[in-house]
Amino acid sequence: MANTKSKYLFTSSRLGFRTWLDDDIQQMTLLNADEEVMEFFPFLPSKEQTIEFIRRMQNQYSESGFCYFPVDDLKSNNFIGFIGLSIQKFDSDFTPCVDIGWRMNKKYWGKGLATEGALECIKFAKNHLQLDRIYSMASKTNSKSIKVMEKIGMTYIRDFEHPKLKKHPTLEKCALFAINL
Repeated sequence: MANTKSKYLFTSSRLGFRTWLDDDIQQMTLLNADEEVMEFFPFLPSKEQTIEFIRRMQNQYSESGFCYFPVDDLKSNNFIGFIGLSIQKFDSDFTPCVDIGWRMNKKYWGKGLATEGALECIKFAKNHLQLDRIYSMASKTNSKSIKVMEKIGMTYIRDFEHPKLKKHPTLEKCALFAINL
């Protein structure tokens, strides 16, 4: 999907952050079907579940001014996945909270893009949303995401058992990180 820089809500040096479009359904469905990308998730979302996710993000953006933003590589204009902020409401002593997260096509891994994008989202949260604190969480086995959390200046808070992952013992134990803005 070709976008001009003016179509983005904000950009980093290599990434454009925008709102979700129906044109993103096919690319996001393919991303969600990649077993390597979804290694630390309990299932591969169907096309219908992917559409529901995109609608939820569209609604959250309309209501809150943020979401897990679809992200394009500015050089190629290719959709590479999402990086952004979302409201988490599962049952926990730290929820509801705003969480930062990412999911990217594996051909863009190892280039520092998750770190670059997450740092830009933190700036957006501080400067435009006036948020005080952002959380992030990942399965303890997801060392790559935990490394990104550390690189963007988040502080490890503690481990916790994610209530949505109780039926998935290899994923249930998660690391919780936070950053004060």
